[in-house]
Amino acid sequence: MCGKEALIHAICISERKGEQKHPVEAVQLVPDHGILGDAHAGKWHRQVSLLAKESVDRMQEHVSVKLFPGVFAENILCEGIELKALAVGTRLRIGSALCEVTQIGKECHADCAIRRQAGDCVMPREGVFAAVLEGGTARAGDRIMIE
Repeated sequence: MCGKEALIHAICISERKGEQKHPVEAVQLVPDHGILGDAHAGKWHRQVSLLAKESVDRMQEHVSVKLFPGVFAENILCEGIELKALAVGTRLRIGSALCEVTQIGKECHADCAIRRQAGDCVMPREGVFAAVLEGGTARAGDRIMIE
């Protein structure tokens, strides 16, 4: 399903790069920086990462390890929008923040933790990255709207 809005299932951060992210109650999105307190924030094009819960659910059917929020190093796990079908430049209202899609998919390093555990990683194929244009807050249960 490719709707015009999604529900945030989980918000996740990591304090250090190379770690799986862990769920938090709420985050502050900062313009031209990303999520305050997340190791991947900074002045670059991949400030916020998003992954569809539907993508994780499809992968869960084929692996024995439990796939929990943040396991793919995604900041935002959402459901209701086919993220991988969005175009670069699409603007998303994430909670009260405004973000712009900057990249679909990514190169995955060979030794990523989930690839070692599960034998596959969905983020390189279906993950979406965005830059923060207008700051705001986001929490699980908030909506993501295509603007």
